Amino acid sequence: MLISIDHGNKQIKTPNHTFTSGLYESSNRPAIGDEILYHKGKYYALSEERIPYMRDKTTTDQFFILTLYGIAKEINTSAKYEDDLIEVKLNVGLPPSHYSALYEKYESYFRKPDIIDFEYQNKPYSIYISEVNAYPQAYAAAMTVFSLIRDQPKTLVLDIGGFTADYLMLKHGQPDLSVCDSLENGVIILYNSIRSKVNADFDILLDESDIDSILRHETHGFPSDIVAMVSRMAETFVDQLFGRLRERMIDLRVGKTIFIGGGSILLRQYIESSKKLAGAIIIEDIAANAKGYDILYRASHRR
Repeated sequence: MLISIDHGNKQIKTPNHTFTSGLYESSNRPAIGDEILYHKGKYYALSEERIPYMRDKTTTDQFFILTLYGIAKEINTSAKYEDDLIEVKLNVGLPPSHYSALYEKYESYFRKPDIIDFEYQNKPYSIYISEVNAYPQAYAAAMTVFSLIRDQPKTLVLDIGGFTADYLMLKHGQPDLSVCDSLENGVIILYNSIRSKVNADFDILLDESDIDSILRHETHGFPSDIVAMVSRMAETFVDQLFGRLRERMIDLRVGKTIFIGGGSILLRQYIESSKKLAGAIIIEDIAANAKGYDILYRASHRR
């Protein structure tokens, strides 16, 4: 099976599944929940409390375990589950600015030399990861709308994720690696600012899901002044992000800008209303990077 996984700081995305990048580990089987995975004497459960930000996700086993979840979910969705050895060709990604420094390390981290046995939802899995390919995020997602940008002289791809906002310039659909970087302007930064401000001004504790609800206009049960504050801070956050790009001589009023990532979807209202922007395309599919890895893999193996 060819399986692609986008390892975000906030969420793990496969072509068919999205779940929080959070993990609970125990030596004993959890008493409740059906998202239980067992591997090498440890039980794991998915958690809504995400793992703290990691620039290099190969430093612990946590993201490998989350990958097993993604693989199992994709096997089940494809109806290719069997109580036998399944060969997996795995595609993963990295921010464009980190790609050259880390892609070999990522490919080595996920490519295990032995057969991997684990249980998920009380079913045994036996897989062998025969191949790992790492691709640049943002560029991969842009491949899902390549027909819209192929002939554009200049397109900026902006991936607003959990901790970072990664950007990459494309010229006639081809990446210009001299114009790419990761800014610490992901939505987790916005969450922290909002939580601190609301606590200081109103003595109310919000969690990230509360903020998500407000930004999605699911405001029932939240005081109107808090809703107004969250909206103002989100607008300021988007304005400051575009300002940081302007400082780097990137003017979003010139050419097209493709927005991807969960942060872009969440902040769509504030992105589209910005006067610092023209020609925006917002990709609503949160799994665009994962689907883009598939496209890049298949394109490279046609040759």
